[in-house]
Formats: sequence, structure tokens, C-alpha cells
Amino acid sequence: MQNLFARQALTADGWQRDVLVAIGDDGRIADVKPGSAPQGREVGVLLPSPVNLHSHAFQRAMAGMTERRGPDPRDTFWTWRKLMFRFLDRLTPEDVEAIAAFVQMEMLEAGYCAVGEFHYLHHQPGGAPYDNLAEMSERIAAAAAQTGIGLTLLPVLYEHGGCDGRALSPGQVRFGNDPERFARLHDAAVRAVSALPGDCTIGVAPHSLRAVTREGLGWAVAHADSAPLHMHLAEQVAEVEEIEASWGKRPTEWLLDAHDVGANWCLIHCTQMLPHETEALAKTGAVAGLCPITESSLGDGIFDGVRYLSSGGRFGVGSDSNIRISLSEELRTLEYSQRLRDKGRAVLAANEASTGRVLYEGCVRGGAQACGRDSGAIRTGAFADLMALDETAIDLEGRDGDDLLDAYVFAGDDRMVRDVWAAGRHVVRDGAHGARAAIAERYRATMSKLKDRI
Repeated sequence: MQNLFARQALTADGWQRDVLVAIGDDGRIADVKPGSAPQGREVGVLLPSPVNLHSHAFQRAMAGMTERRGPDPRDTFWTWRKLMFRFLDRLTPEDVEAIAAFVQMEMLEAGYCAVGEFHYLHHQPGGAPYDNLAEMSERIAAAAAQTGIGLTLLPVLYEHGGCDGRALSPGQVRFGNDPERFARLHDAAVRAVSALPGDCTIGVAPHSLRAVTREGLGWAVAHADSAPLHMHLAEQVAEVEEIEASWGKRPTEWLLDAHDVGANWCLIHCTQMLPHETEALAKTGAVAGLCPITESSLGDGIFDGVRYLSSGGRFGVGSDSNIRISLSEELRTLEYSQRLRDKGRAVLAANEASTGRVLYEGCVRGGAQACGRDSGAIRTGAFADLMALDETAIDLEGRDGDDLLDAYVFAGDDRMVRDVWAAGRHVVRDGAHGARAAIAERYRATMSKLKDRI
């Protein structure tokens, strides 16, 4: 049994003082007692830790490498995508494991307790499967075993190169499977995840409406059953136009008409939706998986957060391309994008909660739901997914309650994060991961080799 004592804690019942949190050997919170005397490890500010619900781990190694303009005078998502395809063709399984461990460590140090890994890099360069179909999935799981992060592995079904059924391009062939081979890959990935701690789980991710057939999507939905089901949706204007021309409806309209979208679904980006689509998605109970830093980087557009939240929508955040791992910055960018569009301030705040509180609690609850993780709040019985802020940070001086979250989101950064627990595993202490030196050294060596290959 671990005991944590927090001078302030954001619990399922709101802000409370002098809170004693007992963590059982099963990684779950055994008790939450406000008004207690100090006992065990003492922290200043204790928060529920959110799940990073959308990551492509290998793209972390591309950070800072795509900021030169391509041959097209107007650089876009699609030119970036070509560079990404060329980059991933150099990656070995050993590279992917080293990169995944490094980015998972950074996520933990940023305050995330777990990650939903949207994993589509399955095969060898050239598209031939590895002898072990789940070779790359096992590498992601091995990284999670080293870092201690909670993992929701989301193997991706990717069937063709576009809505017209064209063959996969040279950059896409490492992703491709038909449902029959994907089912075998998924079964092997289940075995890899089962070797991890019990809070880790697996879902299914049909990549997008432009990359799967109607039959493939139907298979994925049936295979997922009640497990997490993630899919890119309505990210780019060209994507929406292609799907509307081929499927007869805009992607969100088609999906909501064709499938019973519900609470186990997570739709990623949703930056190109019309008002009626935004309201309809909100009413399904699904989670909108928002990646504000990546969406800004790629010029995806701005999610209609005001309309979505006012319609009762649920959301979480993810680091997607992993060009920058910062929980506070994801939340800040989400709010600031709304302000820039609407020319207002405190746009996502509620009458009863500040902007920081709405953003933080929303992403904690939505991330846990999207990744099938029994957490989302500091409450008895939930996984002990916790994050402690440094109350001595200058911008937190004299702050209480919602003001603490506002200072963290809008004035702070990752340096405020002191400790992180993932299902009771104390993975970050005093601002650093316990295996930081070894993980960073391996990553540095991997990047040195990649530089020579590229």
C-alpha cells in the first residue's frame, strides 16, 4: 500500500485540502480521505493524470525535420505526408522500440499516465510482412514495459491508397493489410499486450474512410465490439471532398448514418465538420480526439470546440506527430485556437468552472473513456493515474483551486510536473523518469544511425 498526502487535490468531488490517497497493490485507489494528517509521500498539488489518446510514436524522430518548404509553392499536409513516408521507410524494429521508449518517457514527464498508440507501421520496407506479423506491435509493448506507461495499443487496419481503391503507394505499403491478415496480426498483438500490467489494453483502429473499404470498416467495428475503436475523421479539406465524391456524403455524415457510433469510439481531429455534424457527433457519446499542436503544425484547421462542448460533447487530447510533447501546451493551443477564430477570451470556460478546469477535467475524462481506462478522476476504485505539480513553482505561488489549473495551463509548462503515477507505478519522481539516462542514450544512438541512412 502506498500513501500520498496532498495539500490540495482535485478529486471526483472537486477541490479538497489535506487529502490522503491510499493506493493498493493492484494499482487502484483504495481510499481518498480529505482533512487528513500527513502520511507517506507528500505533494503540493495532486491531479488526476490524463491519457494521451493519439500518438504515432515513430514520428517523434522527425521532429524539426519538416520545416523547409517543399517543391510545391504552397506547402501542405500532403507534402508533409510524402516526407513522412520517405522517413519511415528507413526504420527498423529496433529503431521503433528505441523511439517509442523515448517518446513514452517524455509523455510521462509531461504529466500523461498512458497513451493510445495508433499503430500502423506493421511491415518491412517494401511491404513484406515480418516472420512475426506483430513484430512492430511487440516493439511498442516492449517500450511500454521499460517506461511503465499505461498502453492502449491500437493496431491500424489500412487497406488501400484512396477511396477509389487504388493500390498502396511505396510509402504506404508498410501499413497495408486485408481484414484476414489483420485479424491474425491483431491476435498476436493481443498476446503482446497481455504480458504487460493489467491496466494495459488493446483496441482496433480502422485508419480512415479513405483507407478502408466499407466491408473492412464493418469488420473492424464488429471485431472491436466494446473495446476502444479509433479512426481519423474529417481532418483535411481534400479528404472530405474525396470521400463525398466517392461515398456520396461528407465523412461525418456518412459515418453517423452507417454505424452506431457510441461511447467506445474516438474520432480523431474532426477539424473539417459543419455545424450540424459537430452537434450530431457530440450527441453520440463518442470522444473527439483533438491534437492541437499537430493540427496547428499541419494546417488542419480549427475544431469547433465551443459548439461541440455546448452540445454536450466529450473530448481528449493527443500528441499525434509528437513534434512537441507538452500537455499544458496542447490544452493552451486548443483554447487559443478558439479565441483566434471567435475573437474572444475564456471561450471554453463554464459558469461554474474556469477555462483551465474545463480543459483539464475534460481531457482527463475523455482520454480515459477513449482508451478504455478505468480512471479519469481521483476516486476510490479507479486506477491510480495521478500527477503532482510543484507548488513552489513561481506561477503557482498563492494559487488555489481552479486558479492553479489556469496558471498551469496558461502560464506554466512541463517543469511544473514533479511526480506521475500510472496505475500506481511511480514512474516520474522529482520531474524525471527513473530510466531517463538509459532511454535517452539509446535514442541518441538510434538518431545518429538514422541520420546516416537518411
